[in-house]
Amino acid sequence: MYTAKLRSILAILGVLVGTAAIVALIASSRLATNHALSQFKTLGTHLLALNFQSLTAADASNAPHSLSLTSINQLEQSSSQVAAAAPYIQLFQPMVIYGKSFSGQIVGTTENFMQIAKVQIEQGRFVLAVDSRSFYCVIGAKIAEQFERHHHHPIGQQLQVGQHFFTIVGVAQRWQPNLFLLLDLNRAIIVPIATTRLLSAEANIQNILFRLTSHPNLPLIRQALSEKMAQLLPNTQLQFRDPGQIIHLVGQQRQTFNWLLIATGGISLVVGGIGVMNIMLVSVVERRREIGMRMAIGAKRFDIACLFLVEAVMLTLFGGIMGVILGLLVTYAIAVVTAWEFYFYWIPVLLGFLVSVFVGMLSGFYPAWRAAQLDPIQCLTL
Repeated sequence: MYTAKLRSILAILGVLVGTAAIVALIASSRLATNHALSQFKTLGTHLLALNFQSLTAADASNAPHSLSLTSINQLEQSSSQVAAAAPYIQLFQPMVIYGKSFSGQIVGTTENFMQIAKVQIEQGRFVLAVDSRSFYCVIGAKIAEQFERHHHHPIGQQLQVGQHFFTIVGVAQRWQPNLFLLLDLNRAIIVPIATTRLLSAEANIQNILFRLTSHPNLPLIRQALSEKMAQLLPNTQLQFRDPGQIIHLVGQQRQTFNWLLIATGGISLVVGGIGVMNIMLVSVVERRREIGMRMAIGAKRFDIACLFLVEAVMLTLFGGIMGVILGLLVTYAIAVVTAWEFYFYWIPVLLGFLVSVFVGMLSGFYPAWRAAQLDPIQCLTL
């Protein structure tokens, strides 16, 4: 009796692990996708990013190799569907806060960047064009924490960047990183775009962020911007990026990932199903006398087959229920650790139940058929 119970527990564990893997992996995949897509709820979807690089060496042509703010205004006016444009420059230089180095980046941009990238100011103000020669900056939330650890209010404090000292005039609220704008503003300082030329002679505009009007015609906008860029900056390779492309890519990755995860969980379920089949086959051998007695008092072969089939389904169903619960707990733990918003999805739960029942029927069919084919007379004589 103890051995039979132990075998049943081991078989249930196999189904439990397989079901929990399917539920947890599929649910986690959906949480990751929703987290990626939720980033656009803050930024909005009427955005377009442009990255460009010159294909001509700087000393090989007299053509311009960088854009001015006047050129940015011309780009903004090239299409009536462009509401605003914000160029930005990324630089990486060592930062020192109270004698300790801090890894971050410098983002040089204009005032439009605040509205387009949805940067909220928690303290102070945003940098303006008139601050270009004053070495003023806005710091991100992570950098502000470094000042707070030293019990100093960030506003008015100085921050060393390379060989220069910046005065902090604003602190940005914690900013949600996203797949569209490849920046981490929490670990960055924001300065006027003209100030970046004082930090590095190679600070050229290579990124522009556009805010579009409602229901934009993206192909038409790209064509207009490409034509204007060909006039302003010839021999330049352009690369556009819009939220629709990212959403489509995330959807494709989720679909591929789901199939991979289902295959992984399916392997565990197959192993669990084989364990259930082995248990039921052993049970048929051990319960031959019981089978003979049932047949002797009127049980039909169909009744015997149903008996063993139901037992197999109950084993896998119990393992499936426990697996669904475990899978949801694992998904919730992943959501807590990664700071994702947790959602309850019915599809992984229903899939876990259906798969466990299917595995039970599949693994119990052959043992049930074997039990139904036994000769009652031979069973009673054992």
